[in-house]
Amino acid sequence: MANLKGIRLRINSVRTTRQVTSAMKMVSAAKLNKAQSDVEHVRPFVGKLLEIVNFLGNSVDGVRNDFANFRVSQKGKILIVPIASNKGLAGAFSSNVAKEVDRLVKTDFADAYARGEVEFIAIGKQVAKGLTARGLSLKKDFNALFDALSLQAVYDIADELNKAFVSGEYREIHLVYNEFVNKSVQRVTAKQYLPITLTATETTNNQLLDFIVEPNKAEVLQDLLPQAIRTTLYAVILDSIASEHSARMTSMSKATDNATELLKDLQLQYNKARQGAITNELIEIVSGAEALNN
Repeated sequence: MANLKGIRLRINSVRTTRQVTSAMKMVSAAKLNKAQSDVEHVRPFVGKLLEIVNFLGNSVDGVRNDFANFRVSQKGKILIVPIASNKGLAGAFSSNVAKEVDRLVKTDFADAYARGEVEFIAIGKQVAKGLTARGLSLKKDFNALFDALSLQAVYDIADELNKAFVSGEYREIHLVYNEFVNKSVQRVTAKQYLPITLTATETTNNQLLDFIVEPNKAEVLQDLLPQAIRTTLYAVILDSIASEHSARMTSMSKATDNATELLKDLQLQYNKARQGAITNELIEIVSGAEALNN
């Protein structure tokens, strides 16, 4: 009977867990729909804005000298900004970002890290823990961002990072995050945030595209750069949030399925134990009756 009671307690415990994971799965699915919509709306805007900045950057003479955001320098440190989540129960969502940062430190930035020229600023408590566990100390964190996410809060962080780059404190700033691909796939991505990289301007019939820009290209570029830097970070944050909900939905779905399978096994164990207990009771009754008859 003691064994039966123990199995019943486990069954009740697993049922409760399954209810929780199932509810979390549905909540994450609802949040994912909104987050995915946000990503799909902001991506075209940011893409076109960066395209315009790229065009203007290629059109202005001496752009790397006059605009610090395009400056390529060997002075200053390298800043890596991993972005994940404050919450867990999302599978390897946050740990994958920490692993990618660890990989960058050991490969791409190994020499700079050995010289003490690499620093880390985390956005998300879980990735901060992952970096600390790997022996990577943080300069600071912006974990409070996810407690009250807003456009202005993201812009404030972008402005602070940009100010540190323009001042020469950092020569490069890289973002590491989960890029949202679809509801089942999130891709860990490392992106150079600053300096802004200029690529070849699109051509038509081997002629550079050119537009009339008023009052002039340099002034327009000066106005657009802060907006491009801010919205790029905002788009990355939205990507990470959508990826988080997707990862948590998948994780909770697997947890619910595992709980269902475990319940089947426990129910089978319970039935076998109950059948054995009933058989033992029948044997005792028959044995007692036979003893009385004799």
